Amino acid sequence: MIAAARPVFPFSAIVGQDEMKLAMIICAVDSAIGGVLVFGDRGTGKSTAVRALAALLPPMHAVVDCRYGCDPTAPDAFCEDCRVRAAAHAPLKHRLVPVPVIDMPLGVTEDRVVGALDLERALTQGVKAFEPGLLARANRGFLYIDEVNLLEDHLVDLLIDVAASGENVVEREGLSVRHPARFVLIGSGNPEEGELRPQLLDRFGLSVDVKTPTELAQRVDVIKRRDEFERDKAAFVARWKKHDDALRRRIVAGRKRLAEIELSDAVLENATKLCMHLGTDGLRAELTLIRAARALGSFEQATAVDLSHLRRVAPPALRHRLRRDPLDESGSGARIDRALGDVFGA
Repeated sequence: MIAAARPVFPFSAIVGQDEMKLAMIICAVDSAIGGVLVFGDRGTGKSTAVRALAALLPPMHAVVDCRYGCDPTAPDAFCEDCRVRAAAHAPLKHRLVPVPVIDMPLGVTEDRVVGALDLERALTQGVKAFEPGLLARANRGFLYIDEVNLLEDHLVDLLIDVAASGENVVEREGLSVRHPARFVLIGSGNPEEGELRPQLLDRFGLSVDVKTPTELAQRVDVIKRRDEFERDKAAFVARWKKHDDALRRRIVAGRKRLAEIELSDAVLENATKLCMHLGTDGLRAELTLIRAARALGSFEQATAVDLSHLRRVAPPALRHRLRRDPLDESGSGARIDRALGDVFGA
């Protein structure tokens, strides 16, 4: 049984911010894309969208008594304890648990993030035991960092290593622990308060810009829905339940269909042409662009990836990978739009 959770603002009820919502849905369909970076004004629904998406997703199967929530159907990603139990042919009981959403505050210590020696057990029992940190709790879920551009450098280095390997390795106080830490990284921040280090920026699969709504009707709608939610959370959630349920079914179906959707050489060549035209470094841009286009096509029940999918995912997949051009004062979004016209035509 899953414990009842407090009501969360429904994902389907979020007004506007279509690019942000689509980017999060794409990463929910294919978590290997690498997460979402959301830059923009405060109070535009960034943290609301993350928690709403996690609440929207179906509960996941996790091994009982596993501190890392290992997937019983994925032995290759087991932690050491689950490997030992599986090797001994011990039955791995499992249960349904909600998808975790873990906040990583700016002032957090490194021990709190990666885990450390359990001092209570060390002092009372004389036993060296590992106390898992935030990375362990976020495994198979979401790790959310607000004001990610203000994160301390040593934590940035740590996140880069874990995001690349999918594992957290702890070597301290006589402990040697290695455990799975695969999560969708969601970062948010205000670009006016500082830039993100390029190494971490490149680890985000998608990047979106959010702005305060400028249309009167949309702003009124945002305030109206939030007020209704605050006054009666249960009734508001119930009213939007069928919309969230339909979206959940589409995400689950998209995950199942992901491996079947076709990707032609022509689409792959067009994705590569676009990245070459924009002068992106490395090949991660092409890989992310193709993965995001495939996830979008799968979510929309397409049988194959086409140029319309590439067009829609190109801005969030590429805008944070462009080199700065001192002779071009236009924003990255405008540069991508021009490149799309040059490469794909009108």
